[in-house]
Amino acid sequence: MINIIDKRKYFYAFSLTITIISLIALSGWGLKLGKDFTGGTRMTIQLSQEIETQKIHDGLNELSLSELTIQKSQNNTVIIGYASSDEANNEKVREKLKSLDENFKEIKTEFTGSSVSDQIKKNAFLAVILANIGIGIFIAWAFRKVSRPIPSWQYGIGAVVALIHDILITVGVFAFLGKFHGIEVGVPFIAALLTILGFSVHDTIVVYDRIRENLLRSSSKENFEEIVNKSLNETLARSINTSLTVLLVLAAIVMFGGDSIRYFSVALLVGIFFGTYSSIFVASSLLVTSYKFKMKKF
Repeated sequence: MINIIDKRKYFYAFSLTITIISLIALSGWGLKLGKDFTGGTRMTIQLSQEIETQKIHDGLNELSLSELTIQKSQNNTVIIGYASSDEANNEKVREKLKSLDENFKEIKTEFTGSSVSDQIKKNAFLAVILANIGIGIFIAWAFRKVSRPIPSWQYGIGAVVALIHDILITVGVFAFLGKFHGIEVGVPFIAALLTILGFSVHDTIVVYDRIRENLLRSSSKENFEEIVNKSLNETLARSINTSLTVLLVLAAIVMFGGDSIRYFSVALLVGIFFGTYSSIFVASSLLVTSYKFKMKKF
């Protein structure tokens, strides 16, 4: 049996280091927000012939469009984004595209105003916060029958801390990608964060549920730390195997998928990896730390 809980200080140190680095990246560089959050135009076109993305970028750069982004997808489909939502600028873009490909087709053009984008930002932030609070309350309620030797609400706190850990690291990675690779985040990134919350808490509940089963079967004389460590070992293979299959699929999508879903998959890849780590090495360790603190206090 691997003594995971005994090494919890090392896991705390690693998690704290990565989280601090993520917070520094986020506060120093911030996220590179896409048109969903800043407002602007997103034009989807289909080319009649293969044209390199750089050639399109160079051509549109002559129009001095701010925050210009170009994403190429399948079947010669290209998504062009820029900050302006002025129809005069949009007409200039169409003329420039026509000079590059006379037979291109404009599939759709979407406009996002500043007031709408501000509302999207507020709703996205609120969604992540409410999801964390809801998860914490639900876990505290679900584990109300195991109030020995720590109260059930501490299970909820442990899960929420692990979730915040996963979200901060994922956001920190995208702050880095935005700074050095120009990767923007939009509404799909928020969807990825909420998916990470769901997957991570699912893994945490599996471990917590085994702890609950072992607590209910054990006598009051058994050591809580040993019960938690035993529960982790019993679920370790299951947690790793489940997460590994998901990570392999996401890695394949990142490498071979289209640009439109690549960075959505990157967010999931980072979040699920650290979500699995936190479920095993952080969330359960926090229960033991809470127990130790309680014993010293009393």
